[in-house]
Formats: sequence, structure tokens, C-alpha cells
Amino acid sequence: MARRSKVEAGSLSRVLPYVWPHRKPVLLSFVFAVLVAVLWGLNLSIAFPVVKVLLEGQSLPQYVASETQKAEAERAYKSERLARIEARIAALTANRDVASRSELVTLYKDQASAQARITEASRTLFAMSLVRSYALPWLPEDKFDLLALILGVLLGATALKGVFIFIQDVLVGSVIERTVMDLRKTAFRKTLALDYQTVAMDGTPELMSRFTNDMNMLAYGLQLLGGKVVREPLKAITCLVGALIVSWQLTLLSLVFAPIAGVIFYRIGKKLKAASHRSMESMSRIYKTLEETFDAIKVVLAFNAAPRHRRRFHAENKEYYRKAMRIVRIDALTSPATEVLGILAAFGALLPGAYLVLRGSDSIWGIKLSNGNLDIAELTMLYVFLAGIIDPLRKLSSVYGKVKRSTAAADRIFSLIDRKPLVREVASPALMPRHSKSIEFRRIEFHYAVPGQDAFDTAHRQRVLDDLDWTVKAGEVVAVVGENGSGKSTLVNLLPRFYDPTHGAVLIDGVDLRDVSLRDLRGQIGVVTQETMLFDDTIYENIRYGKPGASPAEVEAAAKQARVLDFVAEMTDGLQTRVGEKGRRLSGGQRQRVALARAILRDPAIFILDEATSAIDATSERLIHEAMREFCRGRTVFLITHAVTKTLLEFVTQVAVMDHGRLVAYGPHDAVYETCPAYRKLYRSQIDGRTAPRRDAGWDDDGGPHVDDLAPRKSEAA
Repeated sequence: MARRSKVEAGSLSRVLPYVWPHRKPVLLSFVFAVLVAVLWGLNLSIAFPVVKVLLEGQSLPQYVASETQKAEAERAYKSERLARIEARIAALTANRDVASRSELVTLYKDQASAQARITEASRTLFAMSLVRSYALPWLPEDKFDLLALILGVLLGATALKGVFIFIQDVLVGSVIERTVMDLRKTAFRKTLALDYQTVAMDGTPELMSRFTNDMNMLAYGLQLLGGKVVREPLKAITCLVGALIVSWQLTLLSLVFAPIAGVIFYRIGKKLKAASHRSMESMSRIYKTLEETFDAIKVVLAFNAAPRHRRRFHAENKEYYRKAMRIVRIDALTSPATEVLGILAAFGALLPGAYLVLRGSDSIWGIKLSNGNLDIAELTMLYVFLAGIIDPLRKLSSVYGKVKRSTAAADRIFSLIDRKPLVREVASPALMPRHSKSIEFRRIEFHYAVPGQDAFDTAHRQRVLDDLDWTVKAGEVVAVVGENGSGKSTLVNLLPRFYDPTHGAVLIDGVDLRDVSLRDLRGQIGVVTQETMLFDDTIYENIRYGKPGASPAEVEAAAKQARVLDFVAEMTDGLQTRVGEKGRRLSGGQRQRVALARAILRDPAIFILDEATSAIDATSERLIHEAMREFCRGRTVFLITHAVTKTLLEFVTQVAVMDHGRLVAYGPHDAVYETCPAYRKLYRSQIDGRTAPRRDAGWDDDGGPHVDDLAPRKSEAA
């Protein structure tokens, strides 16, 4: 399982700094969401005049007149009652009788109630006067014409609402795409700031999954958050306000089940997030299977291994299906749970409301549930608003699981962004002049980090380098040899700080590498690896990668020195020939020469070749060695190799022998050959099976070359 840093559950909140630069379209989208909610409430409120016209046969002017009359009568009655209450309060207050205090409390309550009813009646009169002055003159008197007009307004409002939804979704989509682009760039920058070992522990498929699948899932969740998750609650709030206006008592009865719904969704959310984490990890393994299969397609075909890879792919897909179905099952619970709770909430208002209308009452069991007798139109209005609340909640339940999955995706993305490299930059780096004296490996120990373990807990990990001391003088050309697993590549990879030693220090000209900036350090080092990586670009650009500011003349000079021009001359486009993905349009030897030209253009003080000629033909190896013989003068060079050839020894000045993480011998070839059994065995194993040449051809009777022939030439070693 990929190593994770601790991430808080609310990772989606960490996206806000990436959204903030785009806050203007976000605010504008919120305005449109509010407009959508208002239109939603207005569309539902049309149910009231429709019921009045169709069911009660009452025209709107008649309704306005009736409501005005009732409000005036209510205000007159309550005003008279209020006057009596205030007179009684004044009398009791003047009397100051202790026994009258309980009556005063009751009178004060009645006074407040009467004042509230007068205020409500006044509001109704004001509203009816506005309708009479500004609405009725524009409305037809014929009931059918009025109904047609109402339906036309409904159609227009619905179309306008659709336009607002479209605009809001486009605004939100633009913000989300830019936000995810910024987040992807941040994750990429943070990943490139990690050290080689940390990146390698995750592997390409895991990283690709986070940059593609997880980013897409996060973007989808953010789109829902900015769209439905903003819009639907506003619609529900609008309906809730409307329902409270009709009857706040009955509306509160319908909200009894809200805490139960909150508990249910909280538990579902926790399970969804955990299941989503496991599902995305399974998707990473599918990426890994695909990458390994396609990268090794030649081997797969050559060994007729397609069935094996199909079985592995099938197994990973089945595992992903099993985990995805767990998400589906958990997610599927939200919709029926929402509907059941919504129906129960509606029943909480439906039954009491029906009782009030059918019995012509405003209270049940002495509990006042209405400010007056409800009629059919008002009750219908209440039910429509409650249904208007349920519909947005139902839609939200369908996106709940998707938002939770995007939260899990955000966790994985921010765990990558938060990851700390094992190789750290120093806060105040020391100056690093061009290397000119020595390179020292002082008491070096190294253990590879293990995913999920503390990088500095080495008790249960194999030691790759063991208490190694070694000093190399500037200008030496060192062949580092040893059996596979001896630690030779790991040792040399400490120089560009691909790794840092677990214990000990590496010093260049007496300066600890951990005290200088990585940029300054790596600016002095050129590297050519065994698995040459070229980019899908031209040969020219791949060479110029070593020094982006190089002139065409410098690039061509490096290509000439690395013997690249020898094969480029045969190509139609010359240096502008594209090399294809990973350089696959070139042969292995051609790729290595391009990589060598890239390193030559860098003009490094320290040069590393890690098994650079192990997988190429003899001609390419000879050409590379010729180029190296010219290029190595005045530089400190490390050639990691398992094959010490005659052409190699023509410019190598020292041989370092590694065995089980230790440096067992170091010196000129002839001295090491005489004194180091491990090197002698390694060297002799290379010529086993060869026909022994004549002595005058430069070979000893025992099958080894003459020491004189293998000794470096003074002019080349200088």
C-alpha cells in the first residue's frame, strides 16, 4: 500500500485556496443559484391561484376582496380586544394587589398575542393593497384566461430558471477546471521536488492514478458542490420559508425527522469515504497492470504470456468491481432513506393539516397549529412547499456518495502534495565552486526506505552500504565494478543526491553535499544511465535538454563529440528527427550516444555512467568509449560497469571493487588485478569461453591481457 502522510478528513476544504483566485465567477454563480431558488419558489406558489380558480371557483379579485375584509375585521376585533386588555392591565397596576400578579402575567401574554395578530392583519392588508394596485389591473377577469396566463407565467419562469441553471453550471465548470488545473500543477511541482527514492516507492501507476483518476473524481465532486450542492439547498430553503409563512407550526412538525436523517447520512458518509479510498487504491493496481503489460509487450508476445496477463488483469478488475460494488450498495441506501424520511416528514404536516381543514379548527388537543382556519388552497400550498423541500433533498442524496468519493480523492491528492522528501534542501546553502580537489565518501551506511516505515528506522532493513570510506582525487577516471547487488550503483547515486546516506557524509572538495543546494550540486554532474530515457521530441532537443540555453553550434559540437552525427547523417531530417516515445525509433546504441551528447553539452565537472554500455552492440560501445576518452580529460568520472574491456581500460585510471556494500579494493587495474581475488574472478569470468589469442596479439598465456597493454596511457590519464 502506498505510503500516506496524515491528512485531515476535510480535505475538500483545502481546495479553497485554489478556488479563491477565481472568486468572482464563484460569487456570480451563487447569485444565479439564488435566482434559480427564487424562481423555484415562485413556480410552486402558483399552485395557490390555480387551486383558487379551479377548485374553489373564486377569482383573484374576489379572493383579494375577501382577504381584505377578513384582515380588516381581524384587525378591528383585535384592536378592540387589545384596548380592553390594556385597560385591565392599567387597573391592576394601579391597585398593586399581590393577588393580581398572576392575572397580570396572563394579560401580558394576551396583549402580546393581540399585538402580533394586529401586525399580521396589517401585513395582509398591505399585501392585498399592493396586489389590488399593481397586479389586478393587469390580470384578465375571465377565469380561463387567468388560468392560461398563470400557466404561461409558469412556462416562462421555468425557461428562465433553465437559463440561469445553464449559466451557473458554465461558471462553476470554468472555475472547477481552472482550480483542478492549478491543483494538478501544484501536485506535479511537489512531486518533482521529491527525491528519486520517494517517487520510486509510489511508482508510475500510483502517481498516474492520482493525476488522472483521482483528479477527475475530485473535479466531478467540486462540480457537484458548486452546482447542485449550492443550488438545491437554496431551493429547499426557499420552500421552507414559504411553508413557514403558510403555517410555521405544521412546518416545524415536519422537521422532527431532520436529526435522524443527519445521523444516518453521517454514518453512510464515513463508510463511503473508507470504501472510496480502497476503490481508488485498487484502480492504481489496474494502472500498474496495464503499464507493466504494455511496456513489456515484446516479452509478453515472445513468451506467449498473454493469458497470464489477462488473468491478472481480470483478477484486478474483479477486485475493483468488488470494492466498487460496496460503494454502490452504500450509495444506494441514501436515495430510499431520503425518500422514506421525506414521506415521514410530509406526513408530519399532512395529517394534522388535513385535520385542521376538515374539522374547521386551528388547534389539536389544545395545541394551536394555525393562525386561523386553513382552507384547501392554503393547505395545498403548504404541501406543495413541503414537496418542494423533498425534491432538492432527493437530488442531494444522489450526489452525496459522489461528493464523499471526491473527498477521498482529495485525501489522496493532498497526501501527495504534503509528502516530505527524504532528501531535504538546506535552508541556507553554502557556495559550491566547480569541483577541483577530491570527492570523499566518509563512513557511509545506507538502507533503502520501506513504504509505510520511518525512513530513519533502519533496525529491520537490509544494509546496502556498510561503513564505507573512500576518497577519489579530482580528474580520476574510476571504473566501479562488482557483482550485482554489491552496492556500486547505490554508492555513486549518492553523488547527485538521488539518495542521502543513512549514516556518514559525502563531501566534494571538503563540503558536505547536504550543505549545498541541489541545483548547484546537480549543475556540476552529468549522468548517463543504463536505461536511457529520451523524450518524444527531436534528437536536437533531447541533446539540448542538458543545457536549455545552448546555441545550435554547441549542440552540434556535443553531437559530434558523442558520435551522434555518424548516424544522424543518414537520416532525412538530421538532428530534427523525432525519436518517438522513450526514443524507440532509435537503436539502443544510438539512444546511448544521444544521452552521452546530452551529458557532454552540460560540461559537468563530475561524470557518471551507470552501466551505460551494458545493453548495446560492440560497435556502439567502441564509439562511446572513443568519445569518453576525449571527454574525460579534466573531469572526475565514475563508470559503473560489470564488464572491464580493453577499450575501457585505455582511459580508466583507477578501479574500485565493491562487494556486499563494501569497498574491497581501489587502485590501478594492474595492482587491483594482482591483489584482489574478487576482481580477478570477475575479470576472468568475462573472457571464459573465448579462444585464447596469441601472445603477440596482446594476451598472456593464462588468458589475461598483458599488464602493459592494460595500463592507461599517460597522455590519456592526465
